[in-house]
Amino acid sequence: MRVLAAMSGGVDSSVAAARAVEAGHEVVGVHLALTQDAQQTRESARGCCSLEDSADARRVCDKLGIPFYVWDFSDRFKEEVIDDFVESYAIGETPNPCLRCNEKIKFAALLDRGLALGFDAVVTGHYATIDDDGHLRRSPDAQKDQSYVLGVLERRELEHCLFPVGDTEKPEIRAEAARHGFSTASKPDSYDICFIPDGNTQAFLGRSIGMRPGMIVDTEGNELKEHDGAFNYTIGQRKGLDIKRPAADGKPRYVTDIDATTGTVTVGPREALKVTTITADRLKRLHPAMHGELECQVQVRAHGSVAKCTARIDDTAMTLTLHEPLSGVARGQAAVLYLPTDDGLGDIVLGSGTITGAYAE
Repeated sequence: MRVLAAMSGGVDSSVAAARAVEAGHEVVGVHLALTQDAQQTRESARGCCSLEDSADARRVCDKLGIPFYVWDFSDRFKEEVIDDFVESYAIGETPNPCLRCNEKIKFAALLDRGLALGFDAVVTGHYATIDDDGHLRRSPDAQKDQSYVLGVLERRELEHCLFPVGDTEKPEIRAEAARHGFSTASKPDSYDICFIPDGNTQAFLGRSIGMRPGMIVDTEGNELKEHDGAFNYTIGQRKGLDIKRPAADGKPRYVTDIDATTGTVTVGPREALKVTTITADRLKRLHPAMHGELECQVQVRAHGSVAKCTARIDDTAMTLTLHEPLSGVARGQAAVLYLPTDDGLGDIVLGSGTITGAYAE
């Protein structure tokens, strides 16, 4: 097959490209330029897609003897990821920009261009697997499993994906990179938001949205403090509230609701975070079983635990009734559904939806 290896400049994509070459594929390495502003990158960045990462990716391709290109997706990245991030916070949601980048850029945009140029598949360093029936599965490395951020793909996209490192644990990947002589072998994993170089998300949102004063209130409606913008808060937040008046019971307060229309941020006890019903739209179906009513598991954060639920799914939306309450469920995040298995290959990803509401019922 002719395949595009998405080269982020990290160790996982380096080994994924090497394995694709070893498997006999015709491999071309591509690094995605996601900004036209060089000031938005920094040396030793903990994000991804910096100038440093591009140079690392080129060196890996040179060692493998494969062509290397940089494709400029900066305009689409701004529209599909950065603008979406800002707009979501402006309406009181808590988006995941890395998940949206996977959905809109690293698979949809990259794959569309690759297929148009005659390539058969995209190779990435994600930790997940695809079984013989074409179903997406969790990685055996539970600590690195990235099936959650892949749950937003379309079925047609999954059919053109290869995840060569998905069945291997991270220490083995680093050792393999070292054997190849890749400089990425000891490179730290990325975790920052790449388009916020200084890591100050609140300052970035303040510049992008503007100050929108509002009020922090308790669950009884008592006004506690004025704030500069609801975008400074997220569901489940405890630190940084800076409320001088202690709760009546002396217990910590958490953000339990955000109303961006009125600018009202509600805080309450930890118990008030618990929800038993989740609604979601913008459905992505990766498995035929994702329809009607079924028993499955749901994950609502990239590194969160799973919860058993009863899913009721129609053509455009789904309602999840949790068997046990979950805390800190935020609008704008993805609810990814899993079908547990006992075949040793990892749970099956059924698909996902974008959370529109979370309720205690």
